[in-house]
Amino acid sequence: MGKLGVYKYISFMLLLISTLMAVFTLFGLFGGSSDPASGTAIAMLVYALPYLLGGNVIMLIYWLIRRHWQWLAIPAVPLLCGIPYIGTVYQPGLFNDGETSRSGVKIATYNVAMFGRETSGFKALDILAEMKRQNVDILCIQEYENVSGDKLNSDSYKGYFPYSATGRGDMIIYSRYPVERHETIDFGPTNNSAMWADININSRIVRVFNAHLETTGFNSALHNMAKNELQGRSIEDNAFIRLVYGNYTRGMAVRARQADLVADLVQTSDYPCIVCGDFNDVPYSYVYKTMLGDLVDGFKECGEGIMYTYNGGRKKVRIDYIFHDPSLEGESYYTKEINYSDHFPVFMKIAF
Repeated sequence: MGKLGVYKYISFMLLLISTLMAVFTLFGLFGGSSDPASGTAIAMLVYALPYLLGGNVIMLIYWLIRRHWQWLAIPAVPLLCGIPYIGTVYQPGLFNDGETSRSGVKIATYNVAMFGRETSGFKALDILAEMKRQNVDILCIQEYENVSGDKLNSDSYKGYFPYSATGRGDMIIYSRYPVERHETIDFGPTNNSAMWADININSRIVRVFNAHLETTGFNSALHNMAKNELQGRSIEDNAFIRLVYGNYTRGMAVRARQADLVADLVQTSDYPCIVCGDFNDVPYSYVYKTMLGDLVDGFKECGEGIMYTYNGGRKKVRIDYIFHDPSLEGESYYTKEINYSDHFPVFMKIAF
């Protein structure tokens, strides 16, 4: 094969790769509309979107350098379609004025990972101190633990948050405004759940949802594999892949049904809603789109920079959210990189 033949072969392969990457990207961008219970493969492409979009950028640059103008549309189309997705993880903040002197409430959501199950109570008190520094009015906590040694965290928190509503097990909403009523949302035989509380903010009732949706199942799969290896049981590569895939797809399907349940309650609420929590899913997924519904993603409205909320080493993903009713107006949305948990807290100021 001559040089011309090699060049044509390489060009053909790159064209094929570029085309496949564009197709997968488009499927990924619309995969969030596919119920994971019926379209798992398409739904899972959402998780690969950052890499797929990055690959399309590389191919766009390559075709520009090679001056193959006829092929530019292949990576350009998915990149243009991906602009709304990019807005869910990055905001330039060009038109964001930040917090003003207008009256409002500061909402926070935080998966505290049982405060690390530490017995001194210092971690819970440090988190409370951070909430005071951020002037938080309403705090939604997932994976909450009330007992810290011989102390009750609820006793420590009530000095700043005089009102609270408890859900099932590890769910609580703390508030500086009166809680009129609250209710637990039972997800059935799982460790996860959700709740809502009607909070009276200066004579205006707002229904605040606190949700902790099903985990991915990835960590449990790794734990089971490590346990088997310690017991001397060999795990074949394909068996491990099936284990991880099975746990992950099961988690996706369960989260989807939980998201449907919460979204239905939001839609039928008599009051404007604020939806907070650890959704255990990425932007543009079925869970994200379902939970968002007709609400406003606070980060897209008034966030700035790159947003990730999972404190998992190299795994930088956004899985914790604050959404709100369109009748409300956000002023600021940000996270703080404090290492009390495997999540970062998310803060948002809403004007009232």
